[in-house]
Amino acid sequence: MQENYLAKWLNGDLTEAELLEFKNSDAYVSYKRIADATDGLKGTEFDDSRAYQALKNRRELQDRKVVTLHPFRKFFRVAAAAAVLIMGSYLYLSLSDQTISTSYAESKEITLPDLSVVVLNADSEISYSERKWDNHRKVDLEGEAFFKVAKGERFTVATDAGQIVVLGTQFNVEKRKRFFEVTCFEGRVSVSFNNKETQLSAGSSFTAIDGEIVEAAAPGTSVPSWMNDESSFKSVPLKYVLDEFERQHDIAVQTQNIDLKQLFTGTFSNTDPDVALKSISVPSQIKFKFEGDKVLFYGENTP
Repeated sequence: MQENYLAKWLNGDLTEAELLEFKNSDAYVSYKRIADATDGLKGTEFDDSRAYQALKNRRELQDRKVVTLHPFRKFFRVAAAAAVLIMGSYLYLSLSDQTISTSYAESKEITLPDLSVVVLNADSEISYSERKWDNHRKVDLEGEAFFKVAKGERFTVATDAGQIVVLGTQFNVEKRKRFFEVTCFEGRVSVSFNNKETQLSAGSSFTAIDGEIVEAAAPGTSVPSWMNDESSFKSVPLKYVLDEFERQHDIAVQTQNIDLKQLFTGTFSNTDPDVALKSISVPSQIKFKFEGDKVLFYGENTP
């Protein structure tokens, strides 16, 4: 029997003569028994997409187990974040306005970029743009401040009651609720109020109370009285005097059975509350008493 009969028989390629010869051989019976036993077996079907996904999953699992160290990558990320924060902070500070304020019973001196000086009285606030200062000397004010302006271009103090314009001088501005006063101590000051402009020379004042311009007293000192630890008034309604006492001494004020519109002329201490209370109560013919952390002003005939 030829050696290739077995392969040709399995493939069904034997001729009739070759098949007859193969069947008469000694090996045929054994080969026939093996072929019959394996005839019912089926090979496993191969799914190429499932096989690819399985291979991909194994690769991902292997990659997770491998830790690649980049000692400088984290450092560079932190450094970049820090640089962004620093640059953002710089831009914010350079573009935003500078704001300085005081609380009750506090004053503060500020030097502006052109070396002009501002002294803030109690419970006051100024803001200005340092970035724009060289081209626009402007200060927004709420409260009271004394200005000693360095010579130069136009200098503006803006309040919600009016605007003050100077070139180089010394003056005081007070803007409280329904009270607006400007006093010139040196040079000249231009005050805009209700679309009208008033020129002030040294030693003169402009005052508006409750939206009405009133006669203003000339200052008798070279600086505002509050800078010498006193608060002075001339024909000012008592309400504003008590408000100022509250600011200077940080003591809450209550009133009972008194006329807050009566005019007050006098001075009180900004450092000694007992002396200040007597300086207010005696000329106003009112009484006072402490109740916890506040003071009550009341009328002479209050029960």
